[in-house]
Amino acid sequence: MLVSAMLASCAVGPDYIQPTAPVPLDYKELPGWKIAAPGDEADRGDWWSIYNDPTLNSLMWEVEISNQNIASAEAAFRKSVTLVQQGRASLFPTIGLNYAPTRWGEGPAAGNTIDDSTGSTTKKETTYTLDTTASWDFDVWGKIRRTIESDAANAQASAADLASAKLLAQAQLAAAYFNLRASDTLHVLLRETVAGYKETTEIAEAKYRQGTVSKYDVVTAKTQLRTAQALEINVGVQRAQYEHAIAVLIGRPPSEFSLMPESLARDVPVPPLSVPSVLLERRPDIAAAERRIAGQNALIGVEVAAYFPDISLAGFGGGVLSYASYGFVGTSAFPVSIANQVWSFGVNTAQILFDGGLRRAEVASAVAAYYESVADYRQTILSAFQQVEDQLSSLRILAEQAYVLDDAVRLSDEALDITLAEYRAGTIGFTAVVQAQEILLTNEQKALTTRQEQFLASVNLVKALGGGWDSSELPTWEELRHWRACITVRQVLRGPMDEQLPPCL
Repeated sequence: MLVSAMLASCAVGPDYIQPTAPVPLDYKELPGWKIAAPGDEADRGDWWSIYNDPTLNSLMWEVEISNQNIASAEAAFRKSVTLVQQGRASLFPTIGLNYAPTRWGEGPAAGNTIDDSTGSTTKKETTYTLDTTASWDFDVWGKIRRTIESDAANAQASAADLASAKLLAQAQLAAAYFNLRASDTLHVLLRETVAGYKETTEIAEAKYRQGTVSKYDVVTAKTQLRTAQALEINVGVQRAQYEHAIAVLIGRPPSEFSLMPESLARDVPVPPLSVPSVLLERRPDIAAAERRIAGQNALIGVEVAAYFPDISLAGFGGGVLSYASYGFVGTSAFPVSIANQVWSFGVNTAQILFDGGLRRAEVASAVAAYYESVADYRQTILSAFQQVEDQLSSLRILAEQAYVLDDAVRLSDEALDITLAEYRAGTIGFTAVVQAQEILLTNEQKALTTRQEQFLASVNLVKALGGGWDSSELPTWEELRHWRACITVRQVLRGPMDEQLPPCL
């Protein structure tokens, strides 16, 4: 009855209540954006499918399988699960067995005992000790349960960290991929520019041979051509670096990976938005921060339990038997006779009477850590809303800029055609042609850069919205309790270890 009452007692310390968060009613940059219906979020999981790029799709699957940062985060999560299981073991009694056969002897000068069987003054004897021990810490005040509660919350936070690592690697891959495609497009643009400059150089040379222009026009045309060729070559530097970055993100050596050139797409997809409150359930970093608050809250109870006595049950049972003992019963190896049994059983209660304020300081430290985690949680939320607002404004402004630049490219291309026609007719000098060509190339580069930034802003917006993840994907307490570890003692004793983390861990 006493044990049942103790185990049924409540855990000391505050019960967890999720703190309030600074959540706005609407996004500042919301006007003009479509709000998704609750079941409409198409980007659940495979958020990259909105770009409709088969090459990107295949690379994304390799990231989740082979990215080493993700593998590290997954191993850290599995480790955090084992802490829950280790904590649960403390709720059960610990039972031990000790078996110790001992052979000992005494010489003639060691004592006066005479061996009756031999008449010798020496003595030799074998002693067998067999005993069992048992102990059980009654979790009367909930110290163990609060510790398990903290470990479980931290394991859930680690699972959210794993989701964050996946989302980060996926976003980094998408950014590197679109940067690479922008480099491919820039290379095509500069190649076409070089071709146009070659035609202009030929026009200048023909007019020079005719004697209608000076050699200055020819030299200027060739200088401009060489400058464009140098720019075309330089594009290869950035492209190679983006390709190397993609290789590392998918877990391959850069020397074993390459992508065929393709142009950057024209249309920039934008994921649908939800109301701001949904962001708290969709961002894994927010979920991780919230779970860490729960873990710190439970640790307050652990420290408060130190004010109350520790109550535990300890027992011992066994026997010591000499082979030569009178009334020997049983085999020589196992002393099981009732006559030589030894046992003890008792309840231990321990209470600290004076500690110089140590427990109070430890409770204060746990409370301060709790409020620190609350502040981190709220700051994470504020940063998340800032990131969403930043990308919404970027996409809106970049779209306006892209529209204007596309028109500027069209007009500067038309102006170059007019300028070249007038130069052929001899009504203007070559300087006007050079200026028109430079203006066209500058506008084309700006338009491409703006489109590149739109794709990056789109990726960053998906990342800011959580990439389709949901807090319902966090492991539950029951799942953490029954998580199966497939590593056996034989494996770690004899090895070698598997190169990859086994899926059953």
